[in-house]
Amino acid sequence: MADSETEIAAQLLSPDSDPDSAEDSANQEEVLTIRSRTNDNNNWAGKNQYQDRPPIGDETVHKALLEYHRRNITNKQTISDLLKVEHGIILSASSVTRHKRHWNIKGSRVTTAIMEELDKRQLVFDEMAKDPNAKRGPKTVKENIALISGVHLTREYVEQTMCDQHPEGFTNREPTAKKIKRGVLVCLGPHHEWSGDGHDKLTAIGFPIWGVRDVWSGRWLGLWVVPNNRFKDTIGYLFLKLVYEYGGIPIQMTTDCGSELVMVYGFANALREAFADDIPIDQVAAHQFLQSIHNITIERGWLWLRLDWGDNVKIFWDAGNMIYNSTNPIHYDLSQWLWSKLIQAELDALRDKFNNHRTRKDHIKLLPSGVSSNVAFSLYQKYGGSNGLLPVDKKIIKKLMEEIVCGKGQQVFNVILGAPQLTMSNVWDVFQAMLPHM
Repeated sequence: MADSETEIAAQLLSPDSDPDSAEDSANQEEVLTIRSRTNDNNNWAGKNQYQDRPPIGDETVHKALLEYHRRNITNKQTISDLLKVEHGIILSASSVTRHKRHWNIKGSRVTTAIMEELDKRQLVFDEMAKDPNAKRGPKTVKENIALISGVHLTREYVEQTMCDQHPEGFTNREPTAKKIKRGVLVCLGPHHEWSGDGHDKLTAIGFPIWGVRDVWSGRWLGLWVVPNNRFKDTIGYLFLKLVYEYGGIPIQMTTDCGSELVMVYGFANALREAFADDIPIDQVAAHQFLQSIHNITIERGWLWLRLDWGDNVKIFWDAGNMIYNSTNPIHYDLSQWLWSKLIQAELDALRDKFNNHRTRKDHIKLLPSGVSSNVAFSLYQKYGGSNGLLPVDKKIIKKLMEEIVCGKGQQVFNVILGAPQLTMSNVWDVFQAMLPHM
């Protein structure tokens, strides 16, 4: 190529050869400047998206995290969702991790590794002492420890400790796989259907039980010890108590065919007509009677209640054979009052434990699985449910409820004994202390 040709080519390739090159160059510099500014500051508009989010060290978040930790809820995304739904707190999953790290809330593996061996074993032994029948497996014991103490131990450690202490329990434990084959249960969401029934396994010692579960989530809505679960007034009151607590009625209430449920049937229909007359009762019944074997949700719940707790209660009751005289009216009245108080406290704790138990994932089941009933109940939209609660006027419900009268036993317990905490281990000692004052 000649020198003249080379000079011409250089001029053509040079930006100076184009009269518009100066303008293009300026535009390019402006674009680069904007890009540079955008890359350096993604929030160039100045909007602070974190200004309403609680800072590290916030006490409200701390209390909520401790409660979820106690309830065996450890998944950071689930905790993030629950904080938003239950507390109105917006925290991302990664922020949940940072808050937990700040408050030193540790998982089971870290806790098991750093905790003193004696302390860990004592936690397991304490739970085993509450189960003389040895019906509770390692997973149940692990969950109980977390619910009571807030300490998470690995299942492997709990299982090994239980096996070392009482190996017979693993071989003697009653298998729970012997169940009646059932079909797939269908329900659209929480409060679409409540399932209620009585439990008579403790009636022999004078303490029948009545309970209600939400069909969709499996959540225990109520568990009560009652003088007699065959009295329609008692069961009707408990139904109203639940309606008052939640501020509404389910689309449908399901029970067995007992005569004690006539009042519940009447309340369910009357409240539907008064507060949700847009749902015709002749098309969607406000109350449905079923045979016990078909009232699946509550019947399955009674099995676990008996295996986990009910059989042990009889053992602790029999421990007072040398103290309690069933033919003495004063002994009878005091034992009924005192043990009812204890059993109700036990049922409240049991309901909390069952509702925070995370079930195994069942791909055949149409209802939520692989999650605790409390989480499914609170995050029902996440699991494809819709809220079926029909709001009512709580003032009207309050008028329908009976008043509870405080008797002499409560006065002696509160004033003379100072309202001590009742346990299965000390109930007969409290009985003897109260007896002279009755």
